[in-house]
Amino acid sequence: MAIGESLLPEYDQEIAGARRTLERVPANKFDWKPHPKSPSMIALAAHVAGLPSLATLTIDRDDVDTAPGGPMEPPPRPADTAELVAMLDKTAAEARTALAGASDAELMKPWSMLTNGKIVFTLPKVVVLRSFVMNHLIHHRAQLGVYLRMNDIPVPSLYGPSADEAPPGF
Repeated sequence: MAIGESLLPEYDQEIAGARRTLERVPANKFDWKPHPKSPSMIALAAHVAGLPSLATLTIDRDDVDTAPGGPMEPPPRPADTAELVAMLDKTAAEARTALAGASDAELMKPWSMLTNGKIVFTLPKVVVLRSFVMNHLIHHRAQLGVYLRMNDIPVPSLYGPSADEAPPGF
């Protein structure tokens, strides 16, 4: 089995969990922040929705400059929850297609992230996919779950029942 093919079940599971989480982000809480240093709920949610696009960039290119001419641009702000989920659906489908079609040789090639022309790191593409795409997605999805909890919005079950979706007696 090819490396990309072996990652697909895990990728699909994490994207499904991200989708369930994003579906619960209410538009009337988009600007909510738990702390002044924290991103707003919509900034964090849009980051989660856009993260799969990094998989496509990683597979299709050998490097990416996150800020080629200055500060990094924030992702577009969705107008509502449906647009937020649609953003994830689009980036996730494109990434899945790229991952399914990637050869082992391509996934073992080095990939670099640059900022303003300076290399931040270089790693094999498969490592970037696991750490900077999937693990990064999981990390920020968990943060978003805390945002939901702090706003009394039910947290979805991800790796087992959440406190909001546990069966009686669990």
